[in-house]
Amino acid sequence: MKKFVPLLAAAALLATTLPALAQKVRLATSAGDIVLQLEAEKTPKTAANFLQYVRDGHYDGTIFHRVIENFMIQGGGYKPDLSQKPTRAPIPLEARTGLSNQRGTVAMARTADPNSASAQFFINVADNAFLDQPNARDGNGYAVFGRVVEGIDVVEKIRTVPTQAQGMQQNLPVTPVIIQKATVEK
Repeated sequence: MKKFVPLLAAAALLATTLPALAQKVRLATSAGDIVLQLEAEKTPKTAANFLQYVRDGHYDGTIFHRVIENFMIQGGGYKPDLSQKPTRAPIPLEARTGLSNQRGTVAMARTADPNSASAQFFINVADNAFLDQPNARDGNGYAVFGRVVEGIDVVEKIRTVPTQAQGMQQNLPVTPVIIQKATVEK
């Protein structure tokens, strides 16, 4: 029986680790629910950063402020009145993972500084391999950290909403698409 004790301890450790690796987040939006499965094993800092924003309630009441029909939908940074939400310090880029900006994947938005991602994210609505690190014009790419596992129909609905330019925003939905609540799934 003593031989099996380390094996049982290893199995218990693995059982407690697996849920963290297969973590899901539900985005309840005004267009329907989207469930994301995070790739924490390949992007630990990015996934942890996203989860912390979810747990802090940061995404609740934010909008998809940039919708480009054949490219992506971006959110996580602005309220419906277009005021920007404060963020924590940026995280380092985790784009050298082998994950690709394919349709249905979620990646971090950033500025020209590769290490500038904070809270904003985008969901690819097309295969955007040109955003992957090996293909990226800037040599850095955009960090994919998850994928849509439920609600791709909702993503499809959002990508086709009418958009307009307003203030600094281009491609802003005419009728706001709101992330009402983001929750960590058990």
